[in-house]
Amino acid sequence: MENLDVMVLRTLRDWRAVGKRALMATVVRTWGSSPRPVGSIMALCEDGSVVGSVSGGCIEDDLIYRFTQAYAGKQPGHAIPSGPPTFVKYGVTADEAHRFGLPCGGTLELLLEYDPDARGLTELVRALEAGQLMQRTVRLSDGVATLAPAPGPTGLEVDETQVVNTFGPEYRMLLIGAGQLTEYLATMALFSGFAVTVCDPREEYRGTWNVAGATVLADMPDDVVAAFKPDRRSCVVALTHDPKLDDLALLEALKTEAFYVGAIGSRRNNQARHQRLIEHFDQTRQSLARLRGPIGIYIGSKTPSEIAVSVMAEIIAVKNGVQLPRDMEVGQAKDVLAGK
Repeated sequence: MENLDVMVLRTLRDWRAVGKRALMATVVRTWGSSPRPVGSIMALCEDGSVVGSVSGGCIEDDLIYRFTQAYAGKQPGHAIPSGPPTFVKYGVTADEAHRFGLPCGGTLELLLEYDPDARGLTELVRALEAGQLMQRTVRLSDGVATLAPAPGPTGLEVDETQVVNTFGPEYRMLLIGAGQLTEYLATMALFSGFAVTVCDPREEYRGTWNVAGATVLADMPDDVVAAFKPDRRSCVVALTHDPKLDDLALLEALKTEAFYVGAIGSRRNNQARHQRLIEHFDQTRQSLARLRGPIGIYIGSKTPSEIAVSVMAEIIAVKNGVQLPRDMEVGQAKDVLAGK
């Protein structure tokens, strides 16, 4: 599954390119608990079609009812309006929070943009597909949107005159090795919105690969990492257990800004890997500090599918800036169980 923001923007672009009326809703503020974070977007077409999400579904239903022809037979006159953007709040009272499926005390505010410019959307989607991080600034007085490269990931900003939202290219995952564990992890990454690339020079493993949507390469892993150019929205995971394939690729990945670099293996294998890299590749404990292993969170996993759940959970936590408790780390948890 592709990045949700890109999917919403691409669909909205297509609607507007053929002259369909549409609106874009952006979560600009939340109070208390909220189903979707600030910056989340959805698009609504005049026929009632929806892509993306700003809630669990009830707010989307209300927007369809208020602004489209989907209910024209029962409520004539419902249509997407024209003019500058407007703000709308949901969940101000306890009754509204319950009605719209918001958590107790939850309130959110949306910016509604009517008929966003198709050319601007086309330019934004093209930049995101090219891997650029972009800022989209909407002027509240008239809805005119401007684009500029973003210096780095930032949260949504709103003031009396404008709303600035940063859109990033899709997250990418590079997996070294095409075994069974990789198939499970690649599947989970794809439906989590990652673009997945799998590298394995071993034909016997590539020949049985069976996950649609992932790019499969046969080059040596360290060359693939260099060509992949991992950035802050990339992760690199080595899964072969073969030092000839994993070690150089991991060293190449550690030179980059990848938010996650890790390798499968037991605590003993992880220690042996660090020792190899220090003795033979002039590494230090400090230079290897970012190298994760044993990877995953401790859930007592035994099967490839359970291990993939463990690894994917850790990757998502790191991506989202969540500091996991030490007792969830595989090595720490096993030490506790062993009475160390």
